[in-house]
Amino acid sequence: MTDASKECNVWQISAGPSSRSYAKQFLDYGVALIGPGDGGPWRRESCDNKFLSRFASEVQKGDVFLLRAGASEIQAVGIVASGYKYLSQFDDVNGWDLQHGRRVRWCKFPDTQVFDELIFGANPPRLSRVHSEDLIDYANRFVQSPPTDWQICTLPCLPVGEPALETPPRELRGLIAQINDLISVYGDIDSFGELPSESEMVAHYIVPFLRALGWPVERIAVEWHNVDVCVFTKLPRIPQFCHYLIEAKRVGAGVEGALEQAVRYAQTLNSHCNVIVSDGIRYRMYEASKDYAPVAYANLGRLKESSVELFKLMKKP
Repeated sequence: MTDASKECNVWQISAGPSSRSYAKQFLDYGVALIGPGDGGPWRRESCDNKFLSRFASEVQKGDVFLLRAGASEIQAVGIVASGYKYLSQFDDVNGWDLQHGRRVRWCKFPDTQVFDELIFGANPPRLSRVHSEDLIDYANRFVQSPPTDWQICTLPCLPVGEPALETPPRELRGLIAQINDLISVYGDIDSFGELPSESEMVAHYIVPFLRALGWPVERIAVEWHNVDVCVFTKLPRIPQFCHYLIEAKRVGAGVEGALEQAVRYAQTLNSHCNVIVSDGIRYRMYEASKDYAPVAYANLGRLKESSVELFKLMKKP
């Protein structure tokens, strides 16, 4: 339990926007994460990212984290349980590279705590120390109020890192090489400009991906009955022959947030088919017979061994 006589710092930390939240990973694995992490472990002498530097060097064991959602909501309160760690297994969390971490004992609220005002400011940063006396008092009262057993509980086990897919299928190598060449370019607004649209990602990536997996053009419908992409087992192109449908988002928008829309389209078509959400680079499949539970995932810009399962499920039978 936190010592009431000890002054501990209070920090607010975000787990991403609602469309690409990684709060579940924080709570499930007892961590706080920050990125970008592909550059390797934090080093004081070579880091110019102020948020990462604060996270790695200023946050102390015993400090309090408020897990923020938006500018006026708190999902959980946590107590920092470790020093800085480089956790390579979090290299792809809904598309984020979040290898910079700390262990945290979280107490998740049954319902998100919503405040009447923008308690973190109109545009809060992803990590900052809290200076509001009201918020500091709120945090201190919370950690000092029973039950306090969560503050000494055993930390959850960390996930095991997944091996990279060293040899991708031959038919996909050209597309994967193209993605690896361009993915960093898309993130450089100064040199590239505005991010590609959904339609552009469908044309340049999703349809070529399907073609590489063996689907003929006549079985790939684009903008069909409001569905971004629909793949058919056979002709004619009618709902009962829909093998799976794909709801597309622009790159970086957060494909997981598109599931509800994809399921709604399938239900409107009265088609009990699987659905896939994608930004052209990341693909996540949900199985209709399992109440649309996620069953396969691949990030073509960061291939892991498990991506083979998605290729198998998406490939033309």
